[in-house]
Amino acid sequence: MAPHETATLAGGCFWCLEAAFQDLKGVEQVQSGYAGGHASNPTYEVVCTGTTGHAEVVQITFDPAVVSFRDLLHVFFTIHDPTTLNGQGPDVGTQYRSAVFYHTPEQKAVVEQVIRELQAEQVWDDPIVTAVVPLEVFYPAEEYHRDYYRRNPNQGYCRAVIAPKVAKVRKLYLDKLKQPVG
Repeated sequence: MAPHETATLAGGCFWCLEAAFQDLKGVEQVQSGYAGGHASNPTYEVVCTGTTGHAEVVQITFDPAVVSFRDLLHVFFTIHDPTTLNGQGPDVGTQYRSAVFYHTPEQKAVVEQVIRELQAEQVWDDPIVTAVVPLEVFYPAEEYHRDYYRRNPNQGYCRAVIAPKVAKVRKLYLDKLKQPVG
């Protein structure tokens, strides 16, 4: 049995990313957190000031025999705008930047190749600004951020921002879902 791998992605609010990746086959765990900053043990409140350098991220534990890192990247690039520097929709600041925090040289090569392919396909009018940087430290988010969308589906932000992203993943990647969505 192949060992599980880990991917760490930043593409706006971590609630959105967490909800979009949780239902994919081969995804064992999705944990919201912070990466890419200079402060130790940051809190949500401090990260939101934009002064720590951290991005809101999700760390995905996955079985590469079921879902590849490349597959995860395609979902990632589907659910956020990688051409927007330091923000996604209503979420603005460096903590909402687009980034892939790679764990291995192989992941770095794959993400760079996927970005080249997307640029060549001219999926977006503007260039991709997604940072590709090594993961140094991942800090898990506070408990109240975990599984946020599933626990708060009727909250305004969840309905207006997260639900459309989850619906898009379910529509475009139906064959990759853990179970059929009714």
